[in-house]
Amino acid sequence: MKTICLYFEIHQIIHLKRYRCFDIGTDHYYYDDYENERSITEIAERSYIPALTTLLEMVKNNGGAFKVAFSISGVALEQLEIYSPAVIDLLHQLNDTGCCEFLCEPYSHGLSSLANEECFREEVSRMSAKIKQVFGQTPKVFRNSSLIYSNEIGSVVASMGFKGILTEGAKHVLGWKSPHYVYHCAYNPNLKILLRDFKLSDDISLRFSNSDWSEYPLFADKYIGWIAGLPEEEQVINIFMELSALGIAQPLSSNILQFMKALPACAKEKGISFSTPSEIVTKFKSVDQVDVPYPMSWADEERDTSCWLGNVMQREAFNKLYSVAGRVHLCDDRRIKQDWDYLQASNNFRFMTTKKTGIWLNRGIYDSPYDAFTNYMNILGDFISRVDALYPVEIENEELNSLLTTIKNQGEEIEKLQKELDKYKKKAAKKTAAE
Repeated sequence: MKTICLYFEIHQIIHLKRYRCFDIGTDHYYYDDYENERSITEIAERSYIPALTTLLEMVKNNGGAFKVAFSISGVALEQLEIYSPAVIDLLHQLNDTGCCEFLCEPYSHGLSSLANEECFREEVSRMSAKIKQVFGQTPKVFRNSSLIYSNEIGSVVASMGFKGILTEGAKHVLGWKSPHYVYHCAYNPNLKILLRDFKLSDDISLRFSNSDWSEYPLFADKYIGWIAGLPEEEQVINIFMELSALGIAQPLSSNILQFMKALPACAKEKGISFSTPSEIVTKFKSVDQVDVPYPMSWADEERDTSCWLGNVMQREAFNKLYSVAGRVHLCDDRRIKQDWDYLQASNNFRFMTTKKTGIWLNRGIYDSPYDAFTNYMNILGDFISRVDALYPVEIENEELNSLLTTIKNQGEEIEKLQKELDKYKKKAAKKTAAE
């Protein structure tokens, strides 16, 4: 029996303000608060609220047969809590239905998985704890920023206890294989991999309202018919996209939400179900490993990391940022920690791309990739000077590594003691209940 895994990403960038070289050392606030409030309020009203309301109706109207999954970055969650709590409320309502799963991702929606393993682990652990705190779910499945994945990343994710990971069904990796099976990590077979069907996903998120598209207009019965027509043994169809596709990329006037509402009924007629990622990694066995020696993503035609790290400017900014990762990890200054999250966000590097993709890129306040690079490096210069003031560059690497090792060992010891404490609490609770 075929099943559809429907997943949405929720991420909102933090807009940086115009920051001149003369501001370095005098102004430590880097953000355009007006634009942050305006943009997230607009996207919530035009996309998130109507889309989530529709998904909630779909769950309620289909008696638990419709299921959906989300991952939300910590950066986006912070902004929604401040400017659009109605979105958080809708997510809570979806969570209460029992038909919604929350996945884990890096807190900053950044590229730490490509730069610093300790930084990546810390971000993921913090995001997992945030999901547990806000929604009461402990994430079992992981998705990296923009579905970035490689064998090494998969190995790290598996070591953190996740059972599955989402990534792109890129042709240059899969070759003749189909994305409609469950696979596993080449370095750790315990981590199952769900691969995005980019054609079926992009038919909704990119092409739905395009009147020049050969399949326009697209109706739910036709779409489900494509899925039903796949070979019988291909049972897992992963449809992954940004939530903003419903309302922003595809305007509400295109009837995109009416299309979504019709999917469960059409799927039921064809004997097709909906499943969450954790249900799929639990129920389905892996058919083979996926060998990904170099990082891939869902971005651009190349499906690699070139849109963030493809030119000299991007790599310079990236290397400069993560050169202070160890020192930031040591500090307990809340402002520096928050700035670290916001400056890591992948969008900052995306604005610097010089690639010609044929798709218009909204660079915000920037006139060009060079303008984006200059502004970001000015801010980064001030940020690094603040970090160096706390932990001067005179500190030897050996001393710094020693401090980091001590912190890591203390964290592991605390985690071990917490597990023992939880075990004794359970025993005490059972004893009290028996008495």
